[in-house]
Amino acid sequence: MADFKKVHEACSKCRKKISEYKIYIIDNKRICTDCIYGNSKPFEIYPIGIVKNNLKRVGEGFGTIGKEDISRIELIESQKPFLYKLEEEYYITIVYYLHEAESIKSVFKRGLDGKEVGVFASRTPYRLSRIAIQDVKLLKVEGTTIFVEGLDAVNGTPILDIKMRWLGLCKM
Repeated sequence: MADFKKVHEACSKCRKKISEYKIYIIDNKRICTDCIYGNSKPFEIYPIGIVKNNLKRVGEGFGTIGKEDISRIELIESQKPFLYKLEEEYYITIVYYLHEAESIKSVFKRGLDGKEVGVFASRTPYRLSRIAIQDVKLLKVEGTTIFVEGLDAVNGTPILDIKMRWLGLCKM
């Protein structure tokens, strides 16, 4: 992954030598996880499936290239019991991991309107958590494969969770 690198350089904040610690590159500075998260401890999240589509990250900057009409979400077989009556929903929310995101800029010009904002005031994939959510139109469910429209996750993106969109009871 581009955001985590093992280096033997000092953290730009605490000056500790980084060898076993993971670091992030934020605003072109190497910052260790201790400085970012303090005493918080990491936890594990397992993917439940993967995105299959024709989308790829653009070489540099923000965005994707490729046809994005329909994406398949191929779930791990063990997830089958959890699909009960999912096909009755119009819209669902997909929670996914931004596995190809790069280094982070804390403030930048938002692509939507050019306004200068911080990460939390945007939809940028370049964020510390690497977690994204998106409401999509559910087209059909076949076995453990879910077909959706409107997902901007790139091919190979790990899926973390699927939720019924509460407002999905009403058609958009």
